Amino acid sequence: MARRVSLPAADDLFRPTGEGDEESTVRAVAPPEDKGGKRRTSGRVRHDEKMTVYVTSDELIELEHARLSLRSKHGLAVDRGRIVREAVALILADLEAHGEDSALVRRLSEG
Repeated sequence: MARRVSLPAADDLFRPTGEGDEESTVRAVAPPEDKGGKRRTSGRVRHDEKMTVYVTSDELIELEHARLSLRSKHGLAVDRGRIVREAVALILADLEAHGEDSALVRRLSEG
């Protein structure tokens, strides 16, 4: 006899994850800033939000190479997610500071 698999409902997939969150509420969170007013990442904390990003095999190998390089040459044991969060913080800070002249605008305009 075949078994039926029970899948979660949409409400279960898109439920609030933090304590005190109300259902179907989206919270606007200001980017964390350090003392100099520069954007910084969340670092090693539990992250409640998830985003899937697809990369090519070459991009994944480059990211892993960067992770291993950070560990071997700089003594920094970080995971790929931390590297990506740091990179996002850097590019968003550059966009905020330089606008039209930012590296992000230039690269996105190229292609």
